[in-house]
Amino acid sequence: MSRAILAVTAATAVALAIVGAALSRPTGTPTLSGTDGPGFTITLKHSGTLVKTLKAGSYKFVISDKSAIHAFSLDGPHGFAKDFTKIPFVGKKTLVVTLKAGKYKYYCPNHESTMFAHFTVK
Repeated sequence: MSRAILAVTAATAVALAIVGAALSRPTGTPTLSGTDGPGFTITLKHSGTLVKTLKAGSYKFVISDKSAIHAFSLDGPHGFAKDFTKIPFVGKKTLVVTLKAGKYKYYCPNHESTMFAHFTVK
């Protein structure tokens, strides 16, 4: 009987260790949702909240371009520049981008003076 109890106890300990390891893993790359259009608006959100600061690291950008007259671009430190969409594209694009510490600006290149916002990566 004691061997059976020992075996069950050992199996339970192994199972708990596996579950604990699985739960402690990162859940994946954080997702940022960006939109431009259909009016003269541009946003970048994380979990429904406008992005103001982020930690350095990799992020999945899901950009919904809702107008053929707009696009979504991102500029950052040390010459970083990424065009997620270009005019006249309308649709959704998904890219994983590694952000380093510094200040970033997302904007519509066609209407940059009115369609832009900033965030900081620390």
